[in-house]
Amino acid sequence: MGNYTKKQILNIAKEEKVHYVRLQFTDMLGALKAVEIPVSKLEDALNNQIMFDGSSIEGFVRIKEADMYLKPDLDTWLILNFEDSSYGKVARLICDVYTPYGKPFPGDPRFILKRAIKRLNNAGIATLSVGFEPEFYILKRNEVGELITTDEGSYFDLSPLDGANSIRRDIALELENLGFIVQTAHHEVGRGQQEINYKYSDVLTACDNAQTFKQVVKVVAAKHGYIATFMPKPFATLAGSGMHANVSIQDFEGNNLFYDEKKDMKLSDICRQFIYGVLKHSRSLCGLTNPTVNSYKRLIPGYEAPCYACWSDANRSSMIRIPAVRGQATRIEIRNVDPTANPYLALAAIINAGLDGIINKDKTPVVPPVYDNIFSLTRKQREALGIPNLPENLKDATKEMENDPLIRETLGEHTFDKYITAKKLEWDEYRKIISAWEQKKYL
Repeated sequence: MGNYTKKQILNIAKEEKVHYVRLQFTDMLGALKAVEIPVSKLEDALNNQIMFDGSSIEGFVRIKEADMYLKPDLDTWLILNFEDSSYGKVARLICDVYTPYGKPFPGDPRFILKRAIKRLNNAGIATLSVGFEPEFYILKRNEVGELITTDEGSYFDLSPLDGANSIRRDIALELENLGFIVQTAHHEVGRGQQEINYKYSDVLTACDNAQTFKQVVKVVAAKHGYIATFMPKPFATLAGSGMHANVSIQDFEGNNLFYDEKKDMKLSDICRQFIYGVLKHSRSLCGLTNPTVNSYKRLIPGYEAPCYACWSDANRSSMIRIPAVRGQATRIEIRNVDPTANPYLALAAIINAGLDGIINKDKTPVVPPVYDNIFSLTRKQREALGIPNLPENLKDATKEMENDPLIRETLGEHTFDKYITAKKLEWDEYRKIISAWEQKKYL
């Protein structure tokens, strides 16, 4: 959010009467975690002296290797004005996780993304920019305690059809108070479904912001007496919630490397190579971009969510869409990503998949855009066009991850093994459940 020194942070904390500081980090599955300290311990934190028990965190270490250190990223210093405290203000610092030996912890999702960024830099690319489009539902409890939608609204509806417009507005205002540049906020297609878009940034900042965004949405909704959920498919008959990732890459002079005025569609060769790399690994990427059992209830025909690995500049049924703008705003929109994804791991894998297409450009075939309505094609027709299905469930996605060396390389052995184990356990837990549908159908 800003460029700070240790001294500046200590001075701001004193001037703003900050009494409490959260040292935040993200676990393997994308859950936001924190070690909380009084402001009297802030200087210790800024000197990387705060420890925590890593054995209690999903995907971290065993009990005998428990000690971990939190190294705050000073640029992420932020006073959380939306947090209520009668004692004083609350601030946060996003931290990298380090071992007791002063080395980055290889299972830290933020470190995994930084490693992918370094690989990007080594390929002559300065940065990858990302703009997320997170969707979510705002729900309430009825008189018997069931969670229900807040309204009967659909795309761009206003009050009274939009029953949560004041909550959405307050979320947007709180985000602006934190430094987000909010671009649009509107009711989505589902009853009670919302979308708030904010300005893109470099990939590391974008992933930090995605975690902060979810926190703000849930806290503000709770203040209004409602519940916000980023579940990809909370209701069978309503639209699912995605988190489309708009991606572009820049050179060290700030030029958009996806744009080429002289090429067909004004898309550079590098852009097409990047697209091919992502499509090549699309099925294995889903284990990270769509990481839950529920994720695959969204990736079905009929609800505008992509089910097939292809690209187009016009077809919203494609996994990758190219928005119409060109020049510096040229980008690709990866549409299958959902809000349960750990943004650090998902974007690390997307970077490496795109780089695979760029680095191995001599082996990269020309993949044409698809203009047909893919949902209307039969499987035989899709296969003839070379359009594979995305995985239909978490089990298949996990298998694809296991068989793709790029995913193993992206995550590293430590996280790869733990992540695969966690997803297999999740699937085993799910397949033992007897659903209400099964009881109604077969009992």
